[in-house]
Amino acid sequence: MFKTIADPADCEVRSVIRDLNANNAKQAEINRQLVEIYDENVITDGMVRKWVRQFNDGRTNVHDEARSGRPSVANDGLVAKLNEKIRKNRRFTIRMLCDEFPQISKTVLHENVTNRLNYRKR
Repeated sequence: MFKTIADPADCEVRSVIRDLNANNAKQAEINRQLVEIYDENVITDGMVRKWVRQFNDGRTNVHDEARSGRPSVANDGLVAKLNEKIRKNRRFTIRMLCDEFPQISKTVLHENVTNRLNYRKR
């Protein structure tokens, strides 16, 4: 038996489904081969059916389609203002920043302070 591939990308699994489907493999056979190559939890039977149906309907792209979502409030201007506030008071807290920027959630502020500005708690 072959060594299984751990944690494959979604597009990789979909590529295998597309290729096996192009070779006229049945859905059950596609699922069996995916389990053999990757892992039994790689994809559900229903998702294999969904992707086979989409490829049969003419889809060729294996990547996720762009989705519209809520636009991020974190832009370069906000990050610059955050950095300015932090530099004025190096003993800042996220709660203090929440008071300064009430339109922005605590989570978004924390992510920007730690990930974009690279400030860490000491």
